[in-house]
Amino acid sequence: MNTEDLFKVAHIVKQQVPSVDAWQARIIHIEEESRSVRQDILQPVTTEDDMGIMITLGIGGGMGYAATSDLSLTGISSAMKQAKYWAEICQHKKLFDARSLPLMQHSGQYQTNTIQNWKDRSISDSIEQLYQISKQLKISDLIVDWSAALGWKRTKSLIINQAGSEILQQREQILPHISATANKGAETQSRCLGHEMSGQGGLEQLQRLGFPDKAKSLANEAIVLLDADNCPNGTLDLLLSPGQMVLQIHESIGHPLELDRILGDERNYAGTSFVTEEMFGQYEYGSPLLNITFDPTHNEQLASYGYDDDGQLAEKQFIIKEGILQRPLGGQTSQLRANLSGVANARACHWNRPAIDRMANLNLEAGTSSFEELVSSIENGVLMDTNKSWSIDDSRNKFQFGCEMGYLIKNGELSKVVKNPNYRGISANFWRNLKGVGHQKATQYLGTPNCGKGEPNQLIEVGHAAPPCHFSNVEVFGGAK
Repeated sequence: MNTEDLFKVAHIVKQQVPSVDAWQARIIHIEEESRSVRQDILQPVTTEDDMGIMITLGIGGGMGYAATSDLSLTGISSAMKQAKYWAEICQHKKLFDARSLPLMQHSGQYQTNTIQNWKDRSISDSIEQLYQISKQLKISDLIVDWSAALGWKRTKSLIINQAGSEILQQREQILPHISATANKGAETQSRCLGHEMSGQGGLEQLQRLGFPDKAKSLANEAIVLLDADNCPNGTLDLLLSPGQMVLQIHESIGHPLELDRILGDERNYAGTSFVTEEMFGQYEYGSPLLNITFDPTHNEQLASYGYDDDGQLAEKQFIIKEGILQRPLGGQTSQLRANLSGVANARACHWNRPAIDRMANLNLEAGTSSFEELVSSIENGVLMDTNKSWSIDDSRNKFQFGCEMGYLIKNGELSKVVKNPNYRGISANFWRNLKGVGHQKATQYLGTPNCGKGEPNQLIEVGHAAPPCHFSNVEVFGGAK
């Protein structure tokens, strides 16, 4: 499906729009491919090619949605009738007056900067690389499970409305994965290049993400962990790697600051938030070292885009500045409901889902310390890397996270490896104990392709950039507790 085909569908849409107060259509074409080898055996190659349209109509302040993959004149006409039916019902039972929403009156484009195109590499070459990685992972009989995978996704979208606006975007994502599991008796340990190692771009992104170079070292680390001591218990300093900071930012900053969640939309599904509307502009979320930005403009990050799915221009904005909560992660609909300024983060995972508030690229801005300086500032602590378990309460406040690998830090120096490192805390207290932030050279641009939210559920990509960070007075413990 090429760009011309999207505009052909748009032409049909414009012909079929009924008499309404407002309308918008979002036409989406998604291509996905994945290839994997597990224990030197090729797994089924998967492909997806899907296209459809989401239609939104406004009547008397009510809004109605309808989606279809039937892009014929008949199919689009039927979807229009369904959207009009729901808009007419909602105008009498509306939560807010949709006529107050700002009308998108601009056009624009966005495209991922891709240097080495996924399609330029043959399937056989990709599979052969995965076979080679698989062989590198099986370095010992202690390795009992091992796998390598590579995924790709391209999304083309065209948003149009009654003002004549046209927003065309094309985003491409690369999703590598490597995993090695070792076993000795009753002890099992794993190391992986996890889903946080994802990026936007072409095959050139793989080297930046450590694929396939980290394969052998991951297998070695899984074996080392078998004989390592458990992480000690106690209140210690904690140094988190960028890979684990992805999870920390995501769960204890990103989700609690999504404005629709604060307004109660997720309450019966995924919980609420400890954050309230009154906190913005004054609440001390963390120490003065905590600077969090919403930045969908960084092209190689997983969730970069030029416009959100409501057509709002995406710009870099501070969410938390010098520890003080500035604004929520809320698109134009939630902003209207809460009477708060937000960001352009109304996003949908597919053509058959409406846009809801989603974090996009949510980044912790770099500080001034090198990794070595962070380590040297810690007298007694633990470095933790790569998430393997997470638990957080319904208000996104109390949390407990576990990592694959840890290193003791004694008198400012890295010491022995420890296994099963875990830590727990309360979001605000934890971030207020932020004592050191790595500099720009230590920052990594990572993310996750499968953040879940919404009813019906939507899995969507989210980017996070972070340097290593030092926290004090953290409850640390080993094993399962």
